Amino acid sequence: MNYQLKIYNSLTGEKEIFKPILEGNVGMYVCGPTVYSNVHMGNVRTFMSFDFIYRTLMHLGYKVRYVRNITDAGHLTDDGDVNNDRFVKQSRLEKLEPMEIVQKYTVDFHKVLSMFNNLPPNIEPTATGHIIEQLELTKVLIEKGLAYVSNGSVYFDVRAYNEQGGNYGELSKRNIDELFANTRDLDGQDEKKNPQDFALWKKASPEHIMKWPSPWGEGFPGWHLECTAMSTKYLGDRFDIHGGGMDLKFPHHECEIAQGKACNGTSPVNYWMHANMLTMNGQKMSKSTGNTILPIELITGNNDFFEK
Repeated sequence: MNYQLKIYNSLTGEKEIFKPILEGNVGMYVCGPTVYSNVHMGNVRTFMSFDFIYRTLMHLGYKVRYVRNITDAGHLTDDGDVNNDRFVKQSRLEKLEPMEIVQKYTVDFHKVLSMFNNLPPNIEPTATGHIIEQLELTKVLIEKGLAYVSNGSVYFDVRAYNEQGGNYGELSKRNIDELFANTRDLDGQDEKKNPQDFALWKKASPEHIMKWPSPWGEGFPGWHLECTAMSTKYLGDRFDIHGGGMDLKFPHHECEIAQGKACNGTSPVNYWMHANMLTMNGQKMSKSTGNTILPIELITGNNDFFEK
């Protein structure tokens, strides 16, 4: 190949000449949707960006293995409260089983991306389909002294990781001591050794619907662990490109780097790529603020933001 491709690497903060691990081949993982509601235009913007990158790599002659996951397991917000699990909330709201919610919005996601002529990924793994892999990774981290069991949940020990040569904060450029000092007092924090420790496996309360057996009791996987399990299974302990929205840089991608290094002794990704947020009315498009527009609303003109 006689050309030179440069990629802006979020990890180094610089444009770098792209050199794949295996010449002529590219392994790329992109964080997919959490399928508890319709994808809005802000979500589509990220997936469209990586569709363009995928097409560009293939156009340049690379053989690409593009992996994009579906998050369909219990997804807690950062306060650890089961009532804030997005799937539990939505299933109560719509009076459907959680896996009906998953199916409904996975179908919608595929329909929307097809409307924008996006190519499907080569592999689209689901979090629920990789519970065993996540349990195995958790066992490895416990054995290495980088995770601990507390009240039926398992947490990644950030301080122990840093003491063993890790560098938690390297992607987001956050100072670990400041992180420890400024953490909010959240539900479940008393189970942790340190406030910045994050859940690898969360104990399920009796009312929690989506749960699986584990050596530590019934529970469900931590959000960050899902992507480490799926990306390394299909692309190896170290692969070329990891993509996602800018909002995932911390803590999600930061935690993925820590897990990958802790499990496999190597930084999992050579080039981190982040798509910026879509803005509307001067604000980030976000489900939580209601400042969103669905693709079909844009196309039909049936919305409160734009004239038809």
